[in-house]
Amino acid sequence: MDIQELIAKAIEAKEYAYVPYSHFRVGAAVLTESGKVYTGCNIENVSYGATNCAERTAVFKAVSDGEQEFKAIVITGDNGDYLPPCGICRQVLSEFGKDSMKVILANSTEDYRVTTLLELLPGAFSSKNLYRHSGHKRV
Repeated sequence: MDIQELIAKAIEAKEYAYVPYSHFRVGAAVLTESGKVYTGCNIENVSYGATNCAERTAVFKAVSDGEQEFKAIVITGDNGDYLPPCGICRQVLSEFGKDSMKVILANSTEDYRVTTLLELLPGAFSSKNLYRHSGHKRV
C-alpha cells in the first residue's frame, strides 16, 4: 500500500469522528507488518478524560484483531496543519512500533510530512525500564 492510499483511509476515517464538544475531527490509519490497515477516529465524551484519540482507536482495533507490529500510521485532522500525535498516543505507538516506524502527518494525499516514531518520542519508556533495578527478570 502506498502512502497516498493510507492517507485516503485516514481521511475517510475522520468522517466518523464523534466530536460533539470540540468539533475537532481526527482520523488515523495504521499499517501493520502483515499489510493490513486499521482505521480509527477520535471519540469524545462529555468527561474529556474518557475521550479516545484516533491513533489509539486504530491501534486498539488492530491489537484486538491480533496485530502487534506496525510499519506506519497516518494522522489527519481539521486543523489545516500537520497534526502530531499527543504524548499518550506516542507512548502507545512505541509499544507496538519500532523506532523506525513511519508517522505520516497529512492534510491531504498531496500535502503530508513523514517522520519517525523515534523523532517524535526519543528515549521512550519501555519494558527495559521496568526491570533494570527491580530484581525481576525481563519478560
